[in-house]
Amino acid sequence: MSREVGFNNDDSPNKANANLQLPSPIITRRNRTASTSERALGNPVETGKIKSFCRERGHGFVTSVRGGDDIFVHISDIEGEYVPLPGDEVMYRLCPIPPKFEKNQAVHVRIVHLTREKHLKWDEALP
Repeated sequence: MSREVGFNNDDSPNKANANLQLPSPIITRRNRTASTSERALGNPVETGKIKSFCRERGHGFVTSVRGGDDIFVHISDIEGEYVPLPGDEVMYRLCPIPPKFEKNQAVHVRIVHLTREKHLKWDEALP
C-alpha cells in the first residue's frame, strides 16, 4: 500500500514547523531595523488626533492635522502611561513601511492633550 507524504502528515520533514506563521508586514518597535529607525528620527514631528485605537487588537489610526490618509499606529509605538482614545491630540513621527516604503506609520506617538473621557492606564484591566 503506497503512503502519501503530505505537508501535515507525521512523516513530513516540516513537522516541527507545522505551526510556523509568516511574519507580519507591520513593522513594530521590536522588529524595526536600525536604518528604518534612523529614517523615522530624521522626519519632523507631526501632530494629529487619534481617529481610532483598539487595545485588544493592538493598533489604531491617527488623522493628521495636515489632512490626507489616516496613518496606522501600532501599540508598541505609543509612549506614555495612558491608552489613547479617539480625539486625543498626539505628536508623532512618520516611519516608512517596508518593503516598498510607499506608506508610513506613526511612531514615537505621545499624547499631548487628553480628551475629557476617563483614560485607562496600560496596566489597568479593561472594564
